[in-house]
Amino acid sequence: MNAPLPVLSADTLAALRRETQAAGAQLLPRIQEQFGLDAEGALQTLAAHARVPAFDMARLNALHADFSRLDFGEAARRHCLVARDEDDRLWLLLSDPWDAASRAYAAHVLGVPFGIALAHPADLAALLARHEEGLRALEGVSDGGMQRMADSGAEMLSFASIAEDASPVVRLVRSTLYDALKAGASDIHLETGPRGLSVRYRIDGVLTHVAQVAGSETAEQAISRIKVMSELDIAERRVPQDGRFKVAIQGREVDVRVSIMPSVFGEDAVLRILDRQALTEELSGLTLEGLGYSGLPLARIRKLAAEPYGMLLVTGPTGSGKTTTLYAAISEINTGRDKIVTIEDPVEYQLNGVLQIPVNEKKGLSFARGLRSILRHDPDKIMVGEIRDADTAQIAVQSALTGHLVFTTVHANNVFDVIGRFIHMGVDPYSFVSALNGIVAQRLVRVNCPHCSAPSMPTDELLELSGLTRDKTRDYAFHQGSGCGQCRGSGYKGRRAVAEILLLTDELRELIVARAPIGQIKETAARGGTRSLREAALALVKAGDTTLEEINRVTLVG
Repeated sequence: MNAPLPVLSADTLAALRRETQAAGAQLLPRIQEQFGLDAEGALQTLAAHARVPAFDMARLNALHADFSRLDFGEAARRHCLVARDEDDRLWLLLSDPWDAASRAYAAHVLGVPFGIALAHPADLAALLARHEEGLRALEGVSDGGMQRMADSGAEMLSFASIAEDASPVVRLVRSTLYDALKAGASDIHLETGPRGLSVRYRIDGVLTHVAQVAGSETAEQAISRIKVMSELDIAERRVPQDGRFKVAIQGREVDVRVSIMPSVFGEDAVLRILDRQALTEELSGLTLEGLGYSGLPLARIRKLAAEPYGMLLVTGPTGSGKTTTLYAAISEINTGRDKIVTIEDPVEYQLNGVLQIPVNEKKGLSFARGLRSILRHDPDKIMVGEIRDADTAQIAVQSALTGHLVFTTVHANNVFDVIGRFIHMGVDPYSFVSALNGIVAQRLVRVNCPHCSAPSMPTDELLELSGLTRDKTRDYAFHQGSGCGQCRGSGYKGRRAVAEILLLTDELRELIVARAPIGQIKETAARGGTRSLREAALALVKAGDTTLEEINRVTLVG
């Protein structure tokens, strides 16, 4: 039975309002703290006292925001929203029902009757953020701007000047960059189509459509603006181009890598955001447990990372967290007693006490050449960012055979495909298996938002699509996020690593050298405790940490 909600006295409420106003804080979170309530309890308590309806996230999602009556910039500044419900009734949503200034302003600009409703500030922020990304790109409405920083060559994103820029195209590009950084996107996709420009962000590994800008001319100008910022050839539209530029936001510099690709409708651009300072701060104190590893997988990766020599391979597609896993492992063994050297393209994180070398192909510093030089630098442990060619593979294997511990990554679908990949690159199978200690095939799975996750039974169709039945899942604690302010309405918040881990034994080495059928190798590995990626992902579903839809997205059924 739920505990009764507290009754707010007029004096208590007045004191809390004075306190939050003086501190520039929000009233509802202060009520939560004062009375030990959750967000829903505080919302209902304040709504009952103010005698206005309370709109939770589910009800907010059913509304239609009306920025033609109260524009987005004003709504964001005042932390309010004008929206219509399914009956076409107009509502002014506030996080403080006694916000007289916002009520008076709304009455002035609306000029028609409207109702007052209470919403939690976090839910309002999530709703505004969802609209914000599209509206800024479409209409040039933004809270940020850029100005040239002559001393560093970076363009500084501030909070005030995008809307003041005279060029709509510049506003479009700047607001898109600013919104992407604010949303925590890893990539921005600007795609030219028959009707104009489509803007998409990759957040937690998933592409999300945020805007559609009409006009092929606008699309062409936006891509040209990106080229100018990246110092690329704006006249060349028939071949791919790669470049980079920097922006500065809140006192830190962010690198942006640019890839321009010709298409049937013009050109597309993908902007990879590399916020090294934020990543380094995030990495500080990062452990394998922090990535989601526990139990036997954690013990196996730590065992591989602690070996005196040999090779640890991490495999998976782009964006699967391979580098982060290697850095977490290196951070745990970085005691200062060993010389650790890395060669990467680019150096994404900065680690204390580790020599990190960036690849520079234009200057002749490739992975292979850099690795040869590293071996003359008296290393104990070496990290090679990626094995891309036969030369790098050969040198990495020889390094592991001559007493060094080599950490590296390679693109393959699973731990067994890695074996064929190296043999295909011309590496001697006997040398390869002699050097190899183990392989980790990794994926990143979005996990349910802890704030809105609730029991949710999947349909029979979804179970069948996932290769499961009701009988097989009787002990599964199925959960799913409904969407809230904390997860930006997606139902997911954060990601966790799942892995397939293969430890090389003498029996497996003999089978690989003898070119045994892959089925026999898999059976032997399974007897040794190797669990597939699918099994690892299903364990998260069983525990209620993620959904079947999510693991079907990143792992093969079967």
